[in-house]
Amino acid sequence: MSVDAARRARYLEALGIDLWVPRVAPARSPAVANVAPSAPPDAVAAPARLADPTGPGLVEGLHALAEGAAADLPVAADWEGLRAQVRACTRCGLHRGRTQAVFASGDPAARWMVVGEAPGADEDRLGEPFVGRAGQLLNAMLAAIGLPRPTVFVANMLKCRPPQNRDPRPEELAACRPYLERQLELLRPTLLLVVGRIAAQNLLGTEAPLGRLRGRVHAVGGLNLPAIVTYHPAYLLRSPSDKRKAWEDLKLARRVFGELASGKPP
Repeated sequence: MSVDAARRARYLEALGIDLWVPRVAPARSPAVANVAPSAPPDAVAAPARLADPTGPGLVEGLHALAEGAAADLPVAADWEGLRAQVRACTRCGLHRGRTQAVFASGDPAARWMVVGEAPGADEDRLGEPFVGRAGQLLNAMLAAIGLPRPTVFVANMLKCRPPQNRDPRPEELAACRPYLERQLELLRPTLLLVVGRIAAQNLLGTEAPLGRLRGRVHAVGGLNLPAIVTYHPAYLLRSPSDKRKAWEDLKLARRVFGELASGKPP
């Protein structure tokens, strides 16, 4: 087993996923010898298609709030100004209990972007998203598909921690929405990986359960950014039996990214 294969096996072990090993390793041509390992056979399927957000109904009230918030918030035009604006933000009550706002982390020129829900206690203390146990699992999930954490841009819907890690309220999500939308505009990632029900429902404008949002490619916002939905790492820590489903989502994301990067329509 090569060093890369051994490292990947350790990441999959952290995910709780058994590693499939073929009885006979397929030959690889010299032309692709330096290309990252391809997905296992079960990850290869017909090209995914962009799906419209679906569900019992759009979250119209939340989006009306977000539109109103955007209308009265002149958002900074560049990364430096936006970071300063988020750090000084007092647009909702969450600023009163925060240690610091959590802007984002990672490469501002990344082609992958992870969008989560909100900072937790560790994130509030350190000022960086996904740094606790859930962050360690996220790192393993990304590494399993060949993405070192520093090469990915990671952000949350909310920039401040809700008390006791409760679910975000609609007015809080609406107040923060312009910041996230500017991050999307500045980054323009090739693919979004949206983790967790709350982030998925609010980013896609749907009330559909997460199970119905998985397994296909969604178009996000006016930029029509392709997005794949999967479970939040914190949920997977509580429900490890769903780690295999998350692995299927990651393989789908890797395949769709490859199609997009090669110029094929998803």
